[in-house]
Amino acid sequence: MDRATELTLIDELQSLKADNSAFLDEAVARNPTAHYTSEEHFRQEQTQVLRAVPVVAAHSSELVGSGAFLRRNLSGLPVLITRDENNQVHAFLNVCRHRGTRLVEEDSGCKHRFSCPYHAWTFANTGELLAAPHFDQGFPELDKAELGLKRLACEERYGFIWLTARAEDGSDLNAFLKELGPDLEALSIGELGIADEHTETRKANWKTLVEGGIESYHFRVAHRTTIGPHFENNLSSYRSFGPHLRSVLPRTSMGKLAPEARSEWRLRDHANLLYTLFPTCQLLVQQDHIVWITMEPLSAGETRLRLVTLAPRARLDEEAHWKRNHAITTMTLDEDFVIGESIQSCASSGANEAMLFGRFEGALDQFNRTVNDYIASA
Repeated sequence: MDRATELTLIDELQSLKADNSAFLDEAVARNPTAHYTSEEHFRQEQTQVLRAVPVVAAHSSELVGSGAFLRRNLSGLPVLITRDENNQVHAFLNVCRHRGTRLVEEDSGCKHRFSCPYHAWTFANTGELLAAPHFDQGFPELDKAELGLKRLACEERYGFIWLTARAEDGSDLNAFLKELGPDLEALSIGELGIADEHTETRKANWKTLVEGGIESYHFRVAHRTTIGPHFENNLSSYRSFGPHLRSVLPRTSMGKLAPEARSEWRLRDHANLLYTLFPTCQLLVQQDHIVWITMEPLSAGETRLRLVTLAPRARLDEEAHWKRNHAITTMTLDEDFVIGESIQSCASSGANEAMLFGRFEGALDQFNRTVNDYIASA
């Protein structure tokens, strides 16, 4: 984000506060409740959205050095990510090309080749089939070169490793991110490291969990004993970058900024800046760190979440500080997740045929229209 944009966003929110107004879309919107409960709709999302676009699979610091590897699940697919001796990153389906067992069981490690636990077919970390016992005798008409691991589109950029689950598709990350690239570049995510993290599984639709972070209407109610008093009441803004969103959620301190100190204003000091990288990644940018939230949709009603605190590498030894910050973030997000589970438990009750989004909840409508557009255009 350039300096002019930063100041424009602050000015916009200060003006809305002065006018006692919210950031408003043109009309009230709705999204069918069935989109949160239907397994058939979830399968469409999985095929046409979650596996169709580049998604953040790992932070670069998780895959350091020649031979490093990671095991991941991506939209229900088993994935193996590797780094070769030329520092290039590769991604494959973690499936042996012989009889289809999982090739690698370890979550991470360092190996330059992988041997299948079933019949010892051995693959390089660049995907080629190197050896298979009795291959010439048992498979005389086959060519090893055609039996490499199934490759996924993979790119390392902005401190993250991005994958596209559809093995046959390439991915144009620049085109996908639209004009958001400079913002991600400015965050210097590659210079951060993992200070703390945890995973949890929630009985809620993945879209509900995304929605919980992109409006401030609930702050003074759902977070009244935690962060609520520190944020403006129902005041936030958002911008779309293709399918992605940048939301700004101002703290009360923004309204106290002195005009004469304008040259020293910094958005991160007076607002939570939330990037929703479509479809399942969110970056919560705070004063001295970034919370990276990854959602792994498991079904229409269940989602696995990974919450990671990314901090400057030079300060990773400040363990108590980062654990305290991570605990505050976790406590606050859990308040949203518990409500998300409550929404899911009531979604099939028949009380509502659609989720209702007010004019100051426009980011929710924008996000869901993007999901629905991907499905409709397939």
